[in-house]
Amino acid sequence: MDDAEPLASAGERSAAPCWHLYVVETAAGALYTGISTDVERRFREHQHGRRGARALRGKGPLRLVYRQAVGGRGEALRLEAWLKRQSAPAKRAWLAARREARSIDESRSAGLSEASSWGAGSD
Repeated sequence: MDDAEPLASAGERSAAPCWHLYVVETAAGALYTGISTDVERRFREHQHGRRGARALRGKGPLRLVYRQAVGGRGEALRLEAWLKRQSAPAKRAWLAARREARSIDESRSAGLSEASSWGAGSD
């Protein structure tokens, strides 16, 4: 018999990686949009210039101003292409709307956790 490891079942296989859209701002205020499965690694590559985008080389310091889990690579590519076609003011408006929506969601979830703890220990 063969001593090879058995093949992993469908449940044991690693899931497809989650792709993220991210936006980097240069020191001059220019916006760069990209996608990655590991935003932190990709941002470090941009900062250090070795494997980062040429458009960002020498434009530091860089700031990661936005990131969003998108799902599949195709969906991430479509969102990236759409955002890259937008004008700079339109990109900034889109980012501002996303930040506002995120802060509203965070305040709602904080309010829910406070409301659920109000009745605790009142006996």
